[in-house]
Amino acid sequence: MMFLPVGAGLGGEPELAADVLLRGGTLYDGSGREAAIADLAIQAGKIVAVGKLDALSAGRVIDCRGLIVAPGFIDLHTHCDPVGPAAMRKNLNYLTQGCTTVVSGNCGMGSIDIAAYFARLERDGSGTNVILLAPHGPIREEAMGGENRPPTPAELERMQELVDRAMRAGAWGMSTGLIYPPGMYAKTDEIAALARVVARHQGLYASHIRNEAEDLLGALREAIQIGREARLPVHVSHLKAVGPANWGSLRKAVALIEEARAEGLTVTADQYPYIATSTNLAAILFPATELPMGLKDFGRRMRDDVEYQRAVRQLVLRRLRDNPRIVIASCEKHPEWNGKSLDELAAQLKTDVAGAAIRVQADGGASIVRFVLSEDDVRYAMTIPWVATASDGSTLAPAPGVKPHPRSFGTFPRKIGFYALGERAIPLAQAIRSATGLPADILRLPDRGYLRAGCVADIVVFDPETFIDRATFDDPQQYASGVRWLFLAGEAAIADGQVAERLYGRPLRHPSSSSPPGNTP
Repeated sequence: MMFLPVGAGLGGEPELAADVLLRGGTLYDGSGREAAIADLAIQAGKIVAVGKLDALSAGRVIDCRGLIVAPGFIDLHTHCDPVGPAAMRKNLNYLTQGCTTVVSGNCGMGSIDIAAYFARLERDGSGTNVILLAPHGPIREEAMGGENRPPTPAELERMQELVDRAMRAGAWGMSTGLIYPPGMYAKTDEIAALARVVARHQGLYASHIRNEAEDLLGALREAIQIGREARLPVHVSHLKAVGPANWGSLRKAVALIEEARAEGLTVTADQYPYIATSTNLAAILFPATELPMGLKDFGRRMRDDVEYQRAVRQLVLRRLRDNPRIVIASCEKHPEWNGKSLDELAAQLKTDVAGAAIRVQADGGASIVRFVLSEDDVRYAMTIPWVATASDGSTLAPAPGVKPHPRSFGTFPRKIGFYALGERAIPLAQAIRSATGLPADILRLPDRGYLRAGCVADIVVFDPETFIDRATFDDPQQYASGVRWLFLAGEAAIADGQVAERLYGRPLRHPSSSSPPGNTP
């Protein structure tokens, strides 16, 4: 790539040709190609040159010899909410992983007022850039409450209006969470009708599909059918096969998606590189669609309704067969239970595991970590070229007493540092692409994800010797190590390993939105 000087100064001398020059780094450009030793120049928030730039001068020259230079990582699936107190707005657990952009509003959860959310980010600031999806769950609740039934024509029209409003405000698509109420009550035709609205705005459909265990293939067929009917890209969130009885079925799932792609449909997925998942206990052991009247008045009915008690216990015993180890991450009413497995809690409460689970739910529920994935499946998924890396984590600052899933602190360095650099489970170029160019392509994000002239200068520089996840299941709130520099639109959010006080992130609105643009520096 050629670089053209910007002109001459007042005395006729050349002006500085760039604001920042990254000199001699090992560049992975996001395409999946092997690395090249090269220089990279940044000016006015954009990449202006990549190559051998010996004659170039700059306001800041950074020696990157021995370091890896890559596009800033894009996390396709988060539940980040970088607002509120300054410690949360900084989104430090993602910056230290090398992330420059996070996508929130996933699993059908989040704010439906996209315009107000973006306005708040612009006013208060954010450590990372933020992309939002329109969440199906609260959209459905706004239109028809928590009812377990199909919408009336008027209710469906209201949902379509809300999706259209979200897309016009800058959402990049719509998400569903089909194991959570009220999303689990929606039939395929309802979702397809809403997805058609998304398609008119060139958005995508992202789904936590209806079943990730014994009916994984059926749930994938539903997602693919929605894409086929609505004529829009489909993205499968955290692709996995849950439960020992289903380990290995991920290969059949990949084959099914490959068939859809061969048909000409756009279907992609993401994964987090861990053998445990995390969600709330109710979604796993007490699904509302499998109980009479769901979880309404759960505590009272478990005390007073013998038939309900019997139905709950039978359901929990059945679902525990596919969930061999569940650990409580956070229980608001009983923080002393945090970090305990249900087996340990059962022994403490002098009951069986089903009884312990019922007790937790009756006392308000809990977030959990469950060890239900196969290491072989995890390694297999990361080899698939259309599977991106995504954390399914959230904005967190270390807090005492809770045991969240380590993915919020360690997903990207685990994939790149542990699996690619350490285990050599996949080539480093592919691991970096799964966090950069691939998610940018999935989003159709036009100016990020690659090290190319003209792209926004969202760039990570990390030390391959020290870039690693430090968060573990036993000690999950540990920031990752190894990021030396992190630029958002050319501004150093991390400079020589030190985190800046200023917040350089911004909301990124979809190019088709009718809102004021927030995509450029």
